Amino acid sequence: MNRSHLLQASCQTLLLCSLTIPALSQTKANPAATVLRPQTVAPLSGGLDRLLLVNDNNPELIREPGILLSTFPGTGRGVPAAHLDVALNGRFDLFSHHVYAGKPESLNSTLWLAVLAAPRGPGPITLKLLTGSTALSQAVDPGQSGAPFLPLPSLMVQGITPVWSGPGSRVATELLARQRSPELPTSWALAPGAATPLMVLPLPVRGLDPLLNGRNLQLRLESSGPVSLATLAAFGRGNEPPDPSSWGALLDGGLSPREHAPSPRGSKGGMVYSRVSGVQVGSTWRSRLSDPGKTWLSASRAPISWPISSLERGTLGSGQVQTAELQAFYPGTAWAAHGNYGVEYDLSIPLRNDTTKPVMLQLALESPLKSDAASGGLRFKSLSGVSSGSRPVMFRGTVEVTGLDGATQNSRPLGRRSFHLVQRAGEPSPAIGTISLAPGASRQLQVRLIYPADATPPQVLSLLPLPDPAMNPAVKQSESTRAIRP
Repeated sequence: MNRSHLLQASCQTLLLCSLTIPALSQTKANPAATVLRPQTVAPLSGGLDRLLLVNDNNPELIREPGILLSTFPGTGRGVPAAHLDVALNGRFDLFSHHVYAGKPESLNSTLWLAVLAAPRGPGPITLKLLTGSTALSQAVDPGQSGAPFLPLPSLMVQGITPVWSGPGSRVATELLARQRSPELPTSWALAPGAATPLMVLPLPVRGLDPLLNGRNLQLRLESSGPVSLATLAAFGRGNEPPDPSSWGALLDGGLSPREHAPSPRGSKGGMVYSRVSGVQVGSTWRSRLSDPGKTWLSASRAPISWPISSLERGTLGSGQVQTAELQAFYPGTAWAAHGNYGVEYDLSIPLRNDTTKPVMLQLALESPLKSDAASGGLRFKSLSGVSSGSRPVMFRGTVEVTGLDGATQNSRPLGRRSFHLVQRAGEPSPAIGTISLAPGASRQLQVRLIYPADATPPQVLSLLPLPDPAMNPAVKQSESTRAIRP
């Protein structure tokens, strides 16, 4: 995106960005101080489906060639332990995210990532790509999809010129918009026997400073029968990909070395979340957010928030761990897909104003400070004393919303619109939009997002009343012991 497009998109969101989250007032406390926004934090209803998602993220930083993840049977292979032996049949997904830092002796090396598949039976199989996207942190050649980490505003409207920052942001944005990367084929005919390379994608560092590049790949696949899938990494000849026949030999070898090991399940002390390499159960979380025993949600429940991608020791007081369990995974990698990366959240909110007065609410996706114990609300950083740019980015991605207010008071509710968010740790976020309801009126909201790579969980989806300085003043708290982030 060039500078003129960036400025134009930024100006389009000036009105939206002026909407601020309520009940977080300025404080003269020291930089470590936090504020509490009193409110309800409720578990997210619904749950994950049973679709299998191949989660390929360990090692994130690839140092040596080898198998990254394989669902092939280990029997008859050179290193049986390098294979998880999981059949993928019908609908299944792939999430793959890796980084390459180059060879110390070379300034122009390229690492190649391959996805292979083969039928698990004696007959041929057709494999279809329903939708998929891939992007590099930095594109170095024509035809490559790149998504550098641009310093974007906290909220921008997605328009004709798409907005993204980082490969995880771009891939999730394109999938949400039901797009497919032109680099990806649409279908494959898999013959029985040898594995078929579905795609071979470069991870180049030529001309980059520092020598560092990343690639995110997400596929929504459908097979006509049971298949095995594998992702592998290898070097080619200079900047040319490896010989096609070499991938089969690599599949008979061992694993590419893993990164740091996670904390064992149930262990005490500091939490090391590590990276995931396995097959998880669950690709989409669907929910209808309503009051207990009713088919609608009362507008009087605001302020209320629901966790998104909540995790062990990070439930924000809801008591809910949303992370997908793994059906199979390698020893030494995370035992749960802690961030629900690549998972789609499809949330329906049937709102009703059951009061006698008009109400106006704000909808926001936020990144409060991570916590586990219930505290009567959500904690945010003090709004003074610390430069915004010094806080780590917790979320870069797109949220799609249907049913927000139109541009004028009497206009119809808006149809489907998308917004790109960049959020730093513990900062109150600008509202995505407003919902105005007369007494007795109802409004159907729909919120969709695909949890992007380069994000750090958890987040919350919030319905909040418009700010009223005379009500719900912020309560100062001291900062709790900092947890290790995934």
